[in-house]
Amino acid sequence: MNYIELTCKISPYNATISEILVAQLGDIGFESFVEQPDSLQAYIVENEFDNDKLSSIHAHLAFESKVEFSSKKIEEENWNETWEKNYFEPIVIAEQCVIRSSFHPDFPKIKYRITIDPKMSFGTGHHETTSLMITEILKLDLEGKSLLDMGCGTGILAILSALKGALDITAVDFDEWSYKNCLENMELNGAMNIKAIHGNISSVKGQKFDIIYANINKNVLLSDIGEYTKNLNSSGYLLLSGFYRSDFDDINKVTIKNGLILQKEEELNNWMMLKYLKDLK
Repeated sequence: MNYIELTCKISPYNATISEILVAQLGDIGFESFVEQPDSLQAYIVENEFDNDKLSSIHAHLAFESKVEFSSKKIEEENWNETWEKNYFEPIVIAEQCVIRSSFHPDFPKIKYRITIDPKMSFGTGHHETTSLMITEILKLDLEGKSLLDMGCGTGILAILSALKGALDITAVDFDEWSYKNCLENMELNGAMNIKAIHGNISSVKGQKFDIIYANINKNVLLSDIGEYTKNLNSSGYLLLSGFYRSDFDDINKVTIKNGLILQKEEELNNWMMLKYLKDLK
């Protein structure tokens, strides 16, 4: 599978413009983003790239900074080299979890240590949404729990949950490349009690879980929250991320409509994580 790398050069650079571009590009299928000192880089599967939609976004930009788009194809076999050269540095979250890749030196002595070779899958801990989810997962009692990780990407949240004692873990992603990468990362971390599925929420229809994670974009969340609720055990928790503070009202309205009770909201650089409890009724 090949990808398109889009570089959005912002002159002068403005973090708010970068955040707006992430939201706009996410709406047309871009799934991974990396912020550089003067630009935003975005990635999409080659056969899902629509130049007309991209041109429409560019034509309607109205920023004080100048934004220039350029793109190139990244062959599948070159992704690891690209990632190693440019982006992935080890990261420590909440002083309890360290994430590195197999090409990095040994781990520091921290309680939870995860090896991730991301390739083109989302989830290394560097993006605010992944960091927010990991921070909350570190606070959860997962011993013996069943859980579902929707839009699992690299599998990082499922792997951390396995390290924390969850026993019945299912990780689902519609992207075949992410599904395969999740399998690889499971093996790297010895987390073979995770069941990885190439599919979507319908792939686990009728199954029940104590906890569900969904770190996906706003549109998918709004579409699937009702199904997540059906899959959630009474008194179970739903953790949501992948959206901005400005999307909170839309997300919260749908979750409340489905009988979920907001327990916690966290924010990092305008990205949000919400924790909901399924009512005992």
